[in-house]
Amino acid sequence: MSEKEPILMQGNEAMARGLVENGCVVAASYPGTPASEILSSIDAWRNAEGAKMHVEWAVNEKVAFEIAYAASQAGLRAATAMKQVGLNVASDPLMSAAYLGTVGGFVVISADDPGPHSSQTEQDSRLMAMQAKIPVLDPSSPAEARDLAGVAFEMSEEFEVPVMLRPTTRVCHACQDIVPGPVRDLQRRADFRKDTRRWAATPKFRYELHLKLNEKLSRMAAYAPTAPRCLNPAPLGSRRAVVACGVSAAHAREVISASGLRDCFAFYQVLQPYPLHRAFIEELRGAYDEVLVLEETTGVVEMQLRDHERVQGKLSGYVPEAGELLPETIERLLAQFAGLPLPQLPELSTAPGKRPTLCPGCPHRSSFYAIKKAAPKGIYPSDIGCYTLGINLGAVDTVLCMGACIGQAAGFYQAYRVAGEPRDIVATIGDSTFFHAGIPPLIDAVVQGARFVLVILDNTTTAMTGNQPTPSQGTPSGKAVEIASVVKGCGVEFCRSADPLDLPGFTALVREALIFSREQGLAVVIAKSPCLVDKSVRQAKRPQAMVDATCTGCRLCTSQFECPALVYDEQSGKVSVDIMICSGCGVCLDVCPRQAIRQQGEKP
Repeated sequence: MSEKEPILMQGNEAMARGLVENGCVVAASYPGTPASEILSSIDAWRNAEGAKMHVEWAVNEKVAFEIAYAASQAGLRAATAMKQVGLNVASDPLMSAAYLGTVGGFVVISADDPGPHSSQTEQDSRLMAMQAKIPVLDPSSPAEARDLAGVAFEMSEEFEVPVMLRPTTRVCHACQDIVPGPVRDLQRRADFRKDTRRWAATPKFRYELHLKLNEKLSRMAAYAPTAPRCLNPAPLGSRRAVVACGVSAAHAREVISASGLRDCFAFYQVLQPYPLHRAFIEELRGAYDEVLVLEETTGVVEMQLRDHERVQGKLSGYVPEAGELLPETIERLLAQFAGLPLPQLPELSTAPGKRPTLCPGCPHRSSFYAIKKAAPKGIYPSDIGCYTLGINLGAVDTVLCMGACIGQAAGFYQAYRVAGEPRDIVATIGDSTFFHAGIPPLIDAVVQGARFVLVILDNTTTAMTGNQPTPSQGTPSGKAVEIASVVKGCGVEFCRSADPLDLPGFTALVREALIFSREQGLAVVIAKSPCLVDKSVRQAKRPQAMVDATCTGCRLCTSQFECPALVYDEQSGKVSVDIMICSGCGVCLDVCPRQAIRQQGEKP
């Protein structure tokens, strides 16, 4: 590979390249959009360059963090990657590791999702960095993200702290031509040096470590490589400045260049929003009367400038406090700040959108349909995954966070038990999510005698984020872990598996599990059928389905079962099968109440 030939890289690929180029030896992650492609890209670059590394999909973000952090303790460069809500899961080791510090460079990539596009929250990971008292770097482009990955390693080793690299969706998924650099082999050997006063510090020594961390934080606020950049000097006589970071800086840079705003104010890009450089704060205080801060999604930089009398931003209400700062929004904010006429906002389309739905032939659709038939008046707690789209089928009532459906099912049971009004409760959780966060609440539910049905939707992959492996698939160097064995090990007596594409048989099994849960205790049903998108698995197919003339147009198959391959024609008042997207699962044959859907060639 020539070092002079640019490669079009996605932001996640670019960050992965930056880690590999700068001597990362251990990388661990749990998938979550917008960060999912980072680890797979690290693995691809590792293979392409022949780098000696350990790369793994961990069972959750906390475990991923701890694996990578241990490598740093042993003196090697390491990284962990996750999305912003995944950082919540890893927050316990994050807070402690900030006190204990690092030896080898340790980079924590937390990808935020302003919008949000694929998350429960718009939370700002920079606030978590502030709470942990570690520095955070805010890239504005894929190329900058690649470069800052190297800066983060250097900074981590300079100050012996974890360093957060915080891209957002628009950086993670943007593409840019990048010239790959050489991959450094730092020739380091793992060398963990025992020091219980540091690595196993008791509360007394934690206090001392906290004092040292505060001192490091003060020095990091003067670290030259991450100092703010002046991209547009102040025009003669101007006392106004715009400060931006992350993708907001990229948008502002383009708007200022295209709209002729260079003569209106100074423009700075902040690379390290926390801790904000002290010299920069002093410069703003002395040189400018008015400062506009553009950042997503919380006023982290603005917060550190609050002693300046004329700071405008999210906290002041000048900048929208929720959602992305899109280019058109930034253009209006800059024009308003400069005292110029506001540009017109683009007209938004009024055409109704099409709601997302499960793929044609998705086994989750059959599972939800069976649950509705078996427990029509039940309560349906669910979880995070593509199966959250069971909302469309009326089989998902709650979605809180990873693994919460089991704890919520237990909570609903106890609430109705105390009230003397028992209800059927059927919770649904994916196989990857079960391993991630479902096992502890399952143990608790068994110990507390909760009675409900848990359906584990086992499609043998982490489907929503790109078909990453789950523990039930195992690894070349390890073993596969069976879900049923884990469930039984948690003390569950009723644990049965079935293929949800066999709709009558699966519905009967859910009914059997409900009877057990009402009379004896918690029951688990494993809905085992591979994801249709996973090309590594050969899919079983039945003969092509078709709709005959006996269709009455009741629309149960399109409104209640909601398979995209079944299409209702308003003119004829009948349903037809779109053979271009039909997967051939054949479940619709068991759905139609009039048996108007049958296999091609089958006599009515």
